[in-house]
Amino acid sequence: MRKFIALAALGLSSSFAHAAGDPVAGEQKAAACAACHGATGVSPSPAFPTIAGQHASYLVVALEQYQKGERNNPIMAGQAANLSAQDIKDLAAYFSQQSGLYTPKYEQK
Repeated sequence: MRKFIALAALGLSSSFAHAAGDPVAGEQKAAACAACHGATGVSPSPAFPTIAGQHASYLVVALEQYQKGERNNPIMAGQAANLSAQDIKDLAAYFSQQSGLYTPKYEQK
């Protein structure tokens, strides 16, 4: 019985590891993103959003929406078209770990 529990736990832990994105792989895949969003996701131009520090789940949903045509941007639709589900998770993991976006603290008066 202990062997079964150990094997089940091992199987679950490895499936969770594959479900998440790999930021190292994401960094390697992010070269195409750099022209508009900057090498680390901090945009060099106000015409393109900074994606560094964005929530990974948001980035996944956004890229999936570009693929499905639910977001209308021809440049991003073309960039997202050939990404696999794992590519999207890897890119999201990488950009979410970068410094860029911040939430300002508001002082109460």
